[in-house]
Amino acid sequence: MEAESLASISSKEDRNIIALTHAGGILFGFIPALIVYLIKKDGGNAWLISESKEALNFQITILLAYIAASILSALLIGLFIFPLIFLFNLIFCIIAAVKASSGESFRYPLTLRLLS
Repeated sequence: MEAESLASISSKEDRNIIALTHAGGILFGFIPALIVYLIKKDGGNAWLISESKEALNFQITILLAYIAASILSALLIGLFIFPLIFLFNLIFCIIAAVKASSGESFRYPLTLRLLS
């Protein structure tokens, strides 16, 4: 089944869980996505698992970007990169949460696909 058809059979509860998972990445990083993925990976809805993996991949990518910016802050370049990373995370987490609440799938741009 494609992700779109999987989203159409997801329950309102699943959509709320994923919306909160995406939005939770703004404040808590990869922790909400990791918790949802670990809890639901064995018996959850396929769309829910796919979206939690997507959120986890994105938040790990954001964490790596923050680490790179920290290293580059020794050259003062990283100090300008921190706000850009924060805005990138904020904007795309909000977009993903809105799409998830309506039952749509979302693929984050510029994301390392570590979990497939």
